[in-house]
Amino acid sequence: MIVAINKIDREGADPNKVRTELLQHEVIVEAMSGEVLDVEVSAITGEGLDKLVENISLQAELLELKANPDRPAEGAVIEAKLDVGRGPVATVLVQKGTLRRGDIFVVGEQWGKVRALIDDQGNRIEEAGPSTPVEVLGLNGSPEAGDVLNVVPDEARAREIADYRAQVAKDKKAAAGAGTTLDQLLANAKADESVSELPILLKADVQGSAEAIVQACEKVGNDEVRVRVLHSGVGAITESDITLAEASGAPVIGFNVRANAPARNAANQKGVEIRYYSIIYDLVDDIKAAASGLLSPEIKETFLGNAEIKEVFKITGTGKIAGCFVTEGVAKRHAGVRLLRDSVVIHEGKLKTLKRFKDEVKEVQSGQDCGMAFENYEDIREGDVIEIFTTEEIERSL
Repeated sequence: MIVAINKIDREGADPNKVRTELLQHEVIVEAMSGEVLDVEVSAITGEGLDKLVENISLQAELLELKANPDRPAEGAVIEAKLDVGRGPVATVLVQKGTLRRGDIFVVGEQWGKVRALIDDQGNRIEEAGPSTPVEVLGLNGSPEAGDVLNVVPDEARAREIADYRAQVAKDKKAAAGAGTTLDQLLANAKADESVSELPILLKADVQGSAEAIVQACEKVGNDEVRVRVLHSGVGAITESDITLAEASGAPVIGFNVRANAPARNAANQKGVEIRYYSIIYDLVDDIKAAASGLLSPEIKETFLGNAEIKEVFKITGTGKIAGCFVTEGVAKRHAGVRLLRDSVVIHEGKLKTLKRFKDEVKEVQSGQDCGMAFENYEDIREGDVIEIFTTEEIERSL
């Protein structure tokens, strides 16, 4: 392992802090008497990059890392995207053998024939040997980052392997959803009732970005609210994406991609919102804010005062009126009230009337007498205590 400590051009950069933090992951660099090489670099200024290349060559030599170029190629997909005009494009790091134009290959659940190889300078090349990164054109679909590319003898074999892998993946998904009893389904339905969901549909320019955004979105939420990514993929936003979004009431999120003309028209007609982003942090912040809007507000209660019922009067047409004495704080007409009998809450509601002598008043101060009547409640007795309070809703955020 070689550790590259980046952004050393930044003001206040502290590479030693990184070295110390690496100890938590049991990575001990040479500066801390370990065996792991570390290099301070800056991607912006280029500082330290030559030293990094030098260290990589040195380590490769010491570890005798060698590959056979005279065998069918094998490599790993670093990134994949759907390019307008070029179709699915995979960035592959060749690890063994040599990949040539015209080779038939399988990668994950996709297969293809190498139509073109493009190097890191944008030049078309005829072949790529071990440790060469290349863009491969000629796939029948977008693979996933991390998939392994293998060259196979013929097209029939490539189709067979790709179809088999696709079937295995399909069976795995089906198995994950199967084996559920009716009781489990009911339990899941009840559990889901208490959780509010924010559905979204995501399209990104490359597979890696889509995966990163999906993972970030899945971390947003708590026991009350969660984000559900209905579908994610690479390439432009299409009409079918809009149809799915409309059916599920979800917005469409485009990361470094745009909607094509039919999709834009369909979105306008169906009232589907399309939002475009180029920075993952902004996207996640907006989704977090939207999910926060689904949280039920926190109710904050403020105590105003207490009053004791001295006498109960029955007035025709009005019902029972409590003659009270405000013992502490203040009584307000539109406040919430609780009726306590022997310190036990027997009713909670609102005041219908608050009178001082014969006049209706907004509030009565401590040490004064007043008359109170409750909305839709008349079981009041002498000696009961009335607690007066106000409530306010406070918006919560994740």
